[in-house]
Amino acid sequence: MSRKRVAILISGRGSNMAALIEAAKDKNYPAEIVLVASNRPDAAGLDTAQAAGIATVVVDHKAYGKDRAAFDGAMQAVLEQYRIELLCLAGFMRLLTDGFVNHWQGRMINIHPALLPAFKGLDTHQRALDAGAKVHGATVHFVVPEMDAGPIIMQGAVTVRADDSAQTLAARVLAVEHRIYPLALKLVAEGRVRVVDGRCRIDGTPVPDAAQLVPSDQP
Repeated sequence: MSRKRVAILISGRGSNMAALIEAAKDKNYPAEIVLVASNRPDAAGLDTAQAAGIATVVVDHKAYGKDRAAFDGAMQAVLEQYRIELLCLAGFMRLLTDGFVNHWQGRMINIHPALLPAFKGLDTHQRALDAGAKVHGATVHFVVPEMDAGPIIMQGAVTVRADDSAQTLAARVLAVEHRIYPLALKLVAEGRVRVVDGRCRIDGTPVPDAAQLVPSDQP
């Protein structure tokens, strides 16, 4: 089996990155994490990746000022150097240019801590609580130029509890993220995800319901 060469872009601790690395330790997993790149030299996830024996690179956005295209060009050069085939964003806190996103169309995925299209952007957990949402969760989607708007590959949900704070809700959603991101990357790496009329279609064996909905009594 030819495994897809994957890079993960991070800006912080990279907990979703760690979940992907763990999944890819299985030689039968269809993707191989060959590179972790960060726009921040102090990103804690770089140490995690290095400890796992994965190459790391820093492309410091501060070196490029407000020139987003120059930053994206530098990142693209690194990805080409490592012959990357698929790109995963995992807490990568940079808006990428349309040119970069379009180059990676259908090959770049992101995880967002909400059930898109609800609660795009930041502070999703508090916003869900403020809105009185009864269900919250996470979404893996293809990246498109519009933020948090790409075709949805997979979602996982939790019930919002009456006594939830943003912190307790975030912790349960994070557990969902760590579960669905490796599953979604697996589907993409296997070539089983097709985008038809802006919506994802999964070919082959159906994804188990348990992969998409996490019961509310999960810790």
